[in-house]
Amino acid sequence: MHGRRRIAIGALIGALGIAVAGCNDGGRRDYAPGPRVDGDKVVFASDSKQLAAIATAPVAPSTADTVRLPGRLVWDEDRTVRLFPPFSGRVVKILAKPGDIVTAGQPLAQLASPEFGQAQAEARKGATDLALAERNLARVRELVANDVAAKKELQNAEAEYARARAESARALERVKLYRGGENVDSVLALRSPIAGTVVERNINPGQELRPDQMASNAPALFVVTDPTRLWLQLDATERDLGALKTGMTVKVSSSAYPGETFAARINAVADFIDPQTRTIRVRGSLANPDRRLKGEMFVTAEFDAPPRPGVSVPAKALFLSGNRHFVFVEEAPGRFARVAVKPEAESGGAIGVGNDLAPGQKVVVDGVLFLQQLLQSKGPA
Repeated sequence: MHGRRRIAIGALIGALGIAVAGCNDGGRRDYAPGPRVDGDKVVFASDSKQLAAIATAPVAPSTADTVRLPGRLVWDEDRTVRLFPPFSGRVVKILAKPGDIVTAGQPLAQLASPEFGQAQAEARKGATDLALAERNLARVRELVANDVAAKKELQNAEAEYARARAESARALERVKLYRGGENVDSVLALRSPIAGTVVERNINPGQELRPDQMASNAPALFVVTDPTRLWLQLDATERDLGALKTGMTVKVSSSAYPGETFAARINAVADFIDPQTRTIRVRGSLANPDRRLKGEMFVTAEFDAPPRPGVSVPAKALFLSGNRHFVFVEEAPGRFARVAVKPEAESGGAIGVGNDLAPGQKVVVDGVLFLQQLLQSKGPA
């Protein structure tokens, strides 16, 4: 009994000896020292395996930015008219519908208008009064020539004739403006003043119209335009002002035609910034000969802006700490310094940082958070 106990205790002591020996062997193994923090710098040993998790990319000179601006297409206002009723009246006939191609002077609708009839009556009365004044002037001239009437009467007759002629011309020109004459028929034809396409109609048979519809923001009765030319309206920011110039060409794209662009010319840049949206209105024009582009279509305008001064770094190299942005710059193999930068515009995955860095320097793009955690573990960021 006692012999077997001695054997078990001896085996246990032997096992413990082997374990202690194994521990002593492990203690003799060499390990690479961990990273060292020196202020805002992290330094690794040259043989540190942690360096494999850190990747860098070079700082590059700034290149031309591709600017994209949202916008929409509208009718070319230089080739567009909106018709409103010049007189009150009632619609008796509609002669054109959206999509119709019309010529200059072509009737689009007819109105029964007592006011237009009154204007015709005034024109007829003016012509009658003018004829009467002309006959009276001839009679007085004859009397004065025969010393039957005084010269004062001739002066009065001449003045009356001048007034009648002016009033007749005014009244007649008013009805001629709307293709009316001296005959009173009260029928007013709404005519298109330009050749184009009817793109909008807001009029129905029997509708009562008033000449103050424009002042009340009511829609135009007809909109006639040339859809082969369109205006481009863009919303730009203050940052884009340096790149926007009148006369420049931009590429316009629409989701309706993937992969296809249309050339537009910038015609005007607004002189003020919208105080609510902080945007600047930019207007351009483009040809639309096949009429594939439509009014009120949303589009995107794209153009290349000149390179900004300074350099750019990959976007993933930047990180925010507190209220400042930083990057880690590789000063030497295994040595990384945290440097504050002021980010600018982003384009193509790169962010401009002005002249905070120099071309050719290398910044960390993978392992940024790891380096920042090492700094934070040694003190405040």
